[in-house]
Amino acid sequence: MQNDFLPGGAAAVPKGDEIIGTLNQYAGIFMAKSGAVFATRDWHPMHHISFKERGGLWPAHCIQNTKGADFHPKLKLPFGVEIISKAFLVEKDAYSAFEGTELKRRLDHKVIQRVFVGGVATEQCVKNTVLDAIRRGFETYLLADAIQGIEARSGDVARAMQTMVGAGAIQIFLKDIQ
Repeated sequence: MQNDFLPGGAAAVPKGDEIIGTLNQYAGIFMAKSGAVFATRDWHPMHHISFKERGGLWPAHCIQNTKGADFHPKLKLPFGVEIISKAFLVEKDAYSAFEGTELKRRLDHKVIQRVFVGGVATEQCVKNTVLDAIRRGFETYLLADAIQGIEARSGDVARAMQTMVGAGAIQIFLKDIQ
């Protein structure tokens, strides 16, 4: 939930800010149950390969050590949260939180077998992270009320949801775990 992915940001997901409160509630519940919370972030260097200036799809966003790369101030990351930075090499992009990161190793080290995924954008980073979690053998839950998509084309979010659930993700809502 970085500033550049929220309304007013360089690569804004419409209404992305509307799920921050729900994500905060989930994080609080997981921490109260002695769970681990991981926050992922794009952490791009200047002139990253994904940027339009380099022939990529996206405007420059989430550039390391900028306000746009910061987590939104309303996102209440709990004490002990683990930050996973991705797409931090100039020539390498990543949509999944597992790609090119230490996430799998950190989850294995903590003997975590179930992951719960929320955030933005449903049809990009959320979908790729969910599918990679399933491929890596994790029981994977999709926080259905704590995700938000771009919906560049009508039906994009619905197709992403269908793909994730079809691959084995389990949709849950806050009311299911309170």
